[in-house]
Amino acid sequence: MDPSGVSLPVVLAIAGLAVSLGLSIVQKLSDGQSSQKLYDQLDNLVAMSSDDLDPERFQQQLAQANLSERGQRVLMEICQSIDRDREKIFDFQQKSASSEVKSHLAETRAAQINWVIEGLTEPVLMVNQYGEITLMNPAAVKLLGLEDVAVGTPLDKGLSCDSLVQLLHETRRRKLKSTRLAEIELEDTDSEKHWYRVTVNTVSEGEHEGAADCGFGAVAVMRDISGYKAIQRRNAEFVSAVSHEMKTPLAGIKAYTELLADGEAEDEETRDEFLGVISGQADRLQRLIDNLLNLARIEAGVVSVSKKPRSLNDLLDEAAAIVQPTAEQKQITLKVELSPMYLGVLADRDMILQAAINLLSNAIKYTPDGGSVTLRSRMSDREVHFEVEDTGVGLSPEDCEMVFEKFYRVKKDQKMASGTGLGLPLAKHIVEDVHSGTLTVKSELGKGSTFMIALPTVQVIEHAT
Repeated sequence: MDPSGVSLPVVLAIAGLAVSLGLSIVQKLSDGQSSQKLYDQLDNLVAMSSDDLDPERFQQQLAQANLSERGQRVLMEICQSIDRDREKIFDFQQKSASSEVKSHLAETRAAQINWVIEGLTEPVLMVNQYGEITLMNPAAVKLLGLEDVAVGTPLDKGLSCDSLVQLLHETRRRKLKSTRLAEIELEDTDSEKHWYRVTVNTVSEGEHEGAADCGFGAVAVMRDISGYKAIQRRNAEFVSAVSHEMKTPLAGIKAYTELLADGEAEDEETRDEFLGVISGQADRLQRLIDNLLNLARIEAGVVSVSKKPRSLNDLLDEAAAIVQPTAEQKQITLKVELSPMYLGVLADRDMILQAAINLLSNAIKYTPDGGSVTLRSRMSDREVHFEVEDTGVGLSPEDCEMVFEKFYRVKKDQKMASGTGLGLPLAKHIVEDVHSGTLTVKSELGKGSTFMIALPTVQVIEHAT
């Protein structure tokens, strides 16, 4: 900042005081001519602007005025005094301007921080060292029901969640800065329960960090981890289901192996029976492992696919033959109603066969004894369709939306049949991700379900290629 920016009226006021002082001095001077010269120099001093106020130049003017040594000294002292006061005013203005800039930046920064906090979807709640609410963003107001709570309200009176109240109080009472983590289950405005991971940090309210008498407030940031909790729960259910599924065939293999080792199979027919059971249980275990591996490979994008033009009806006939013994065990009628037309698809044989087996097995599992399962195929426009219809327990609209999710099993039907919740997700991945088709379901509780698959024909795929 240029010293010329100093307020001229301020300098003139100081000069006025100097004039008064000069006049008192002049009155004491006996020489009238000297007095007139002093008056003239004082007038010059008062008339000087802030830019003209130069002590060295004024001293030169005094030297040319033929004043007495005493008069020159007095006027010079006045000029220097004004100059010093001007410098002080200039320094003060600089500091004042710097303080205004810092204050403006601090206000802008505080407004930006407040804007960010207000816009966060995560609830944020802060209390001071006295346990009074000092900040709550809209997300916290909505989640915690703080619409009628004002800033400054004691936390105990404003917040009804005891676990969060306790967490904030325990954190702010800490003697040192710290961070605490906790998981809390809360109900939203629609009475739905959500899990939140709460991160609580101490907030220093002392004059400076480390002050002996400083107090601590606390700020809590809450993140919705309901999805993560659901995944955890599904993973646990999946591990439990897989363990159960693996134990059953392993137990059968072990039992019949021990019988063979103990010589319980005295004739060839009994040995063949035992070996047949062992082979069947080993095949069941192999299918489970294959499902797991295939699903993981498809999701990772590293599955080996060998697509060739194939007859869909041939694959469906093979799938029906594989599940026929299981249907007979439950006295379920397996109807195969395939189109008389040749339905050509560009498909990986093993994968499409696996998808059809999974759909048929699922239908047989959840169809009561004596029911029926129907496998159909047909041509529709430029697609080939096949569907698996059953007379089973059916699905609710909510279950229809979730049934293709990994590890998902319909709760009401879990006791009806064991499973891992992987068969349908694997079939959907095979149909949609690998073969560019669609797999959908329509169902009604108590009346059965129909799973429908649509695949592009060989001609459509060749044309697209």
